[in-house]
Amino acid sequence: MSSSVAPGEWTEPVRGIGMVWARSTNGVIGADGAIPWHIPEDLAHFRQVTGDATVVMGRRTWESLPERFRPLPGRRNVVLTRDDAWRAAGAEVAHDLATALDTDERVWIIGGGAVYTEGMAFADRVSETVIDVEVSGDTTAPDFDDAWTLVDEGPWQESRNGGTRYRFLEWRRRA
Repeated sequence: MSSSVAPGEWTEPVRGIGMVWARSTNGVIGADGAIPWHIPEDLAHFRQVTGDATVVMGRRTWESLPERFRPLPGRRNVVLTRDDAWRAAGAEVAHDLATALDTDERVWIIGGGAVYTEGMAFADRVSETVIDVEVSGDTTAPDFDDAWTLVDEGPWQESRNGGTRYRFLEWRRRA
């Protein structure tokens, strides 16, 4: 499959809610609050996909970001937390996902695992990077059900950072 759609570009009527993640071939997206690999091309893809959109994340995802990247530059950063007292410079606080997604802006859900699982009911699109490794971890990507269809399956590529293979997939919710 090939695609003429640029990452982050919507090609059909959608609500404007996407999710973006990288996962290993065995479904792991995180281990001990961190991403268990470093693929520069995936980080560039993430920046391109989320562009200048709103990003929604859980508090632990926010805290896992290196301090120099908090808030993620050029994007409205919304952080989900149940703690009414939690605040962070550059973050807008929301206490539930539905409230965080109540906007006319394009939104990308960027983690963590529980937020992705809940987000499956809201999202129209998933931009997924598959990393060709099997790793242990404590957080996995949600499974796709029959409501989703794979619309673009990019070729396997080798990272310039050690040759680890990866590829980009695009999923859309069926109408």
